[in-house]
Formats: sequence, structure tokens, C-alpha cells
Amino acid sequence: MGKNFKSRVYSAARMVPIVKVSTYKQIAKKAGNELAARAVGTIMHHNDYRHSKVPCHRIIKSNGSVGGYASGDARKIQILRKEGITIRNGTIDLEKFAMEL
Repeated sequence: MGKNFKSRVYSAARMVPIVKVSTYKQIAKKAGNELAARAVGTIMHHNDYRHSKVPCHRIIKSNGSVGGYASGDARKIQILRKEGITIRNGTIDLEKFAMEL
């Protein structure tokens, strides 16, 4: 994975609007390597931009759980809820909130 992959990951993540989420796997696929979901997680963890430019908090696990966040899971959940995402038992309803890229 190189700098180009990282740029493509950031571009894909920027496509996810408020009140929507995408998964690490979907972002990896959009960036050109659907097997690189873990790499996407690492890139999001080390986000070079503020969450307003690259909304890494909107990227979650494929099972609907919120996944990690550099500022802590509780902060990620707080931001998502503020943006209108419903989270129950640490899980987001992907049928309702997921965005197909």
C-alpha cells in the first residue's frame, strides 16, 4: 500500500456524507483493494486531516459496530449521534445508515 492508496482512501472517505456511514471494507474496495480493510482502519486511525475534512468517524466495521477511533470509541459514538446516526448496543443499522460507494 502506498501513498496513492492512502490518497484514494481519503477520497473515498470524503464521499460519506453526514447521516451516513461506510465500512472499512467498502472504502478499501473503492480505493482499489477490497482486501485492505485493515489498512483502511490504520489510515483512518492516523488521519492526516481533521474529521471535518476526512470524516474517519463515519467509517465503521462491516458488522455495524463502530470500530476504533483515535480519540476513543465513546467520542466516535458521540460525534455520530450528533450527526444523526442511531447507535444501539454499540451497533449501527447498516440498512438504514450505510452508503454504497
